[in-house]
Amino acid sequence: MSKTIKLQYTKANILRGTIIYSSGDLIASLLLGEFSMYRLLGMIVLGATLYAFEIPNYFAWIEVKTKDITGVKKTLAKTGLAILYFNPLWIARHLLFIKLFSGNLTQINLNLLKIAWVSFLVNIPISFVANYLIQNKVNLSWRFLASAIFSALMAIYYALSEVIFN
Repeated sequence: MSKTIKLQYTKANILRGTIIYSSGDLIASLLLGEFSMYRLLGMIVLGATLYAFEIPNYFAWIEVKTKDITGVKKTLAKTGLAILYFNPLWIARHLLFIKLFSGNLTQINLNLLKIAWVSFLVNIPISFVANYLIQNKVNLSWRFLASAIFSALMAIYYALSEVIFN
């Protein structure tokens, strides 16, 4: 593998992002009694665009950055870099998108950062195991799918986090 990354934005990842991210958020919105067609459409677009582009490319970057590392150090580096990507700012951004797509603009405030931090910290053990498996046991071509499925489950958790940790 070279030290450069060929950016990817594939039809398969667009379809995966569309279906999986919107499904996870749809479940969360139904559980919370917050279903909105605008939110669903927003998550469909988000999954098909931003998430389908940035996540596979970040995973490819992890491969390049850890290419010359071996053993346990490589395993931990790949896992840690994945966890760093899905950090509290990423969670807060996701919550911001939920508020934006739901039309709840007045609920976009710094409290989303607090919720994101607590959610992130509580989730570290689960996130560590999931990201270890995704980064070290799943082939790069399937990582976005595996991560999207995990993220769909986490989308339910993040949506519920606002209720749990607020």
